[in-house]
Amino acid sequence: METGLSTTNAWIIGTLPDEAIDDALQAAVQAGPPQPPSIPVDLSGGLARWRSRAHESLFSTSETGRLHADDDAFRLSVFLDSCLDDSQPAAALRDAVMERFPAHGTEGLFAAVARKASPFSALAYALGPDATLQLPGWFGDFLLTAEEVRAQLPAAEQALALTGTQRRNAVERIHAWLTGLGDAPDHDAEELLDGPLRVLHHAARTGQGAAGQVRRY
Repeated sequence: METGLSTTNAWIIGTLPDEAIDDALQAAVQAGPPQPPSIPVDLSGGLARWRSRAHESLFSTSETGRLHADDDAFRLSVFLDSCLDDSQPAAALRDAVMERFPAHGTEGLFAAVARKASPFSALAYALGPDATLQLPGWFGDFLLTAEEVRAQLPAAEQALALTGTQRRNAVERIHAWLTGLGDAPDHDAEELLDGPLRVLHHAARTGQGAAGQVRRY
């Protein structure tokens, strides 16, 4: 099985004030009427298959030291990709929100980019299905007001603020995903755990909302 080999994948999280969220929603509505997310038909089946191997490695190492993904790694990648709502209204909302994110390099912005493999999917593989479902929104996509950030921050902390053996295992699994399925062996795996929380904490401290978006180019 193969995934798209030339795709660049990104997971971007940024802060924005509530009034900017309202502006983005109005701008997106002008591009088309709101629609429900495009949910994969076999959502329960996909989650069940994921849970059945959630604690196992989906990668093996060859004699030359190269990581190889097994068929279930490709299946999980396809399932996670299928959870992205790529409808025109959803894309318009992502664009409108992204225009209102703070500048690159500021405390209120996190961005992870990788070729071939999705950074968010790497994090999901590392965390497992139950912890992934504790994250805000829908498989990496979310749009929260300031009040919603404060309400959902404890669950995000529980999922991401790992220590000790749990953290080391998560970092190893992120590396395996981005190396075995992607082309990012030098990716900062720990930043995938720390970056999202850093932005959410900044949003909570400054009384802002926050948004996350999984994007493919």
